[in-house]
Amino acid sequence: MREFDVIIEQDDEGWFIAHVPALRGCHTQAATLVELKNRLREAIGACLADDAENGNPDGVHFVGVEKLAVAV
Repeated sequence: MREFDVIIEQDDEGWFIAHVPALRGCHTQAATLVELKNRLREAIGACLADDAENGNPDGVHFVGVEKLAVAV
């Protein structure tokens, strides 16, 4: 059993979008959070299988989320 940090956002149309920083290219979306979690498990499994097949190490570790003010 492994645990992964996940970033979850919601777009203007209400869809939830998730990204797993530790797994390059691992992301998914869904209309509900329950569906998103199920899709995330599938996506993580696929990403881990792909990494194992191609010999790609994790290499990335989630540090955190910050807000940054920028003058526009």
